[in-house]
Amino acid sequence: MTSQTFDPLAALRRDGDPEVDVFVWGTVFLDIIMTGLQRLPDGGQEVWAEGMGSCPGGIANLAVAARRLGLRTSLAAAFGDDAYGDFCWDTLAEEEHVDLSRSRRFDGWHSPVTVSMAMARDRWMVSHGHPPPVGPTDLIGDPPRARAVMAELAPDRPLIGTDAPTWVEKARDAGALVFADVGWDPSDTWPREVLDQLAVCDAFLPNAVEAMAYTRTSSPSDALYALADLVPLAVVTNGEEGALAIDSSTGEEASVPALRVTALDPTGAGDVFGAAVVVGTLAGWPLQQRLSLAALSSALAVQHFGGSLAAPGWGDIADWWKHQRVATVDDSYHRSLRRRYAFLDDLVGDVPAGLGRRATATIARHVDVEGFPAAPPAAPPAIPPD
Repeated sequence: MTSQTFDPLAALRRDGDPEVDVFVWGTVFLDIIMTGLQRLPDGGQEVWAEGMGSCPGGIANLAVAARRLGLRTSLAAAFGDDAYGDFCWDTLAEEEHVDLSRSRRFDGWHSPVTVSMAMARDRWMVSHGHPPPVGPTDLIGDPPRARAVMAELAPDRPLIGTDAPTWVEKARDAGALVFADVGWDPSDTWPREVLDQLAVCDAFLPNAVEAMAYTRTSSPSDALYALADLVPLAVVTNGEEGALAIDSSTGEEASVPALRVTALDPTGAGDVFGAAVVVGTLAGWPLQQRLSLAALSSALAVQHFGGSLAAPGWGDIADWWKHQRVATVDDSYHRSLRRRYAFLDDLVGDVPAGLGRRATATIARHVDVEGFPAAPPAAPPAIPPD
């Protein structure tokens, strides 16, 4: 991926602004994605995958998604000193141009690994890893000045400190907007107290199942209204039903349907959606446009395999919109798309050709993408000397 990318915040940048647009902390996994499986193996069996890819995963999905959408992104994470850590570090720093100045390498620490098997629009994952050698307080120290940070609500890692401010509170005190999501609760208790952390958040983006479970409501819309009482920007994603949101800071309420696409792998789609919401919010777009860009970005991602590999850039968005503009299909659905995304006319015209597209960062050799090269023609037999 080229170091140049379309900058959606170019018109807003001023001297003295933060150098970082979005700052994130978390765990980076090496993701190995097996694709094209016809079935999963039974006990003792081996099956072959038609393709594979390798890429940084975990929190790297979010960092890459934000960077490909033009945000100056900084990531704090622990990296092992093994080959997996080398690959993830080099891919993020050299290929994706994510700032790793708050990240560190640790001798003897095994990099976390996830093997993902994609089949029939679903995936199965097996992971291995150990807790990072240090937590966010020791790793980050004082976070860099940033326009936004993205964090996760968790009962065992609160965003609100008791004895000292957390890195999230420090970032917010320095002027950053705090965007938060939440993970699945394996205990199935969904403690309501987790939502108390929204007191230091500016936006919250759970999926519908999580939102209903934490708010004790029975519909995504009821969950949205409950969350809108707790945080300025509440967004609830609902899979194939789309997304809905309330921004009480602007008085806007909006919803968008999901795009009709063939979904191959949902890995990282939520991270792509969240990164797009951050872009639109920092750029000051209307809520409907923010949700529309997020829905489009996640739809482009799920049509490809593999987390950060699938995160679209502005070049991919420009390609999609230009295709819609010249498409001859004129049914109600496509007319709706053209109305809904007309705002892209003012954006993608500034996207240079060839910039900001998906990468194919992978440990695998080109054979997985291009097929095994044909054997070179046999050399003619040597002519013995006279």
